[in-house]
Amino acid sequence: MIRIGERKNILTGLMFISPWLTGFVLFLAVPFCLTIYYSFCDFSLLQPPVFRGLENYRELMHDEVFWKSLSTTFIYAAFALPIGILISLMLAILLNSPVPGQAAWRTIVFLPSLVPAVANAMLWLWMFNRSNGLINGFLESIGVSQDNRPNWLGTPAWAMPAIILMSFWSVGHTVVIYLAGLQDVPKELYEAAEIDGASWLGRLFNVTLPMISPVIFFNLVTGLIGIFGFPVIPYVMTGGGPARSTYFYTMYLYDSAFNFLKMGTASAMAMIQLFIVLILTGIAIYSSKRWVHYQGK
Repeated sequence: MIRIGERKNILTGLMFISPWLTGFVLFLAVPFCLTIYYSFCDFSLLQPPVFRGLENYRELMHDEVFWKSLSTTFIYAAFALPIGILISLMLAILLNSPVPGQAAWRTIVFLPSLVPAVANAMLWLWMFNRSNGLINGFLESIGVSQDNRPNWLGTPAWAMPAIILMSFWSVGHTVVIYLAGLQDVPKELYEAAEIDGASWLGRLFNVTLPMISPVIFFNLVTGLIGIFGFPVIPYVMTGGGPARSTYFYTMYLYDSAFNFLKMGTASAMAMIQLFIVLILTGIAIYSSKRWVHYQGK
């Protein structure tokens, strides 16, 4: 039996966390439960939902646009995620070195992360412009003819590389996380490695990377989840084109829900998206047993 004093403490605690509980129920729990229900319904937002079982999922399995958007997302993830992790890690290692103007360099690397996504998109639209863009202007200055300069956002062959290239512009947040991890590496380990005659690469692979492997793992998991977030920049820059070469999964989900008014189909896509993210995260967690090393273990 719960005593009267304990009941008062429980009620007091619930009152303190009631704003969070209210927000969790209204903005997470209820929408999640409704998404599960609507994924089994024909729901256009304008009419009451009609239960139709697994029909939404069956239609998606035969939908070419669904598979195209899914493959586009995986292609982007296969290149942008590992290269982004590598670039941000190398930048963090460089910025962790005792170089003149260290604070200024750190600020410069972090600043692009503060620029709003739409402003970033407009900036890179100009940079990728085939006629007047900064990138093609540089190619012209080194002798690349006009016919050989890429039409970055106008052809399917170059649109995805352009979006991947642009994703490295905002690695500042990841660099800051890596910097925090690097500063927690005990200096005694570097001193011991130097005494043993380890080179810079030896210290990197045998001391630095194992010690910050939990940080790498964290960025990997958050990156996997972020890949399936709504890609604001491609939506503004290309709208998914040309020829759906940059049409990401969540863009199709958004269009299904709010442009095509197929909320049931969009809900089914959301559940499939959740399932994919859980599988990828589970694989990452399972593989972490082999390469993630925690201090004290």
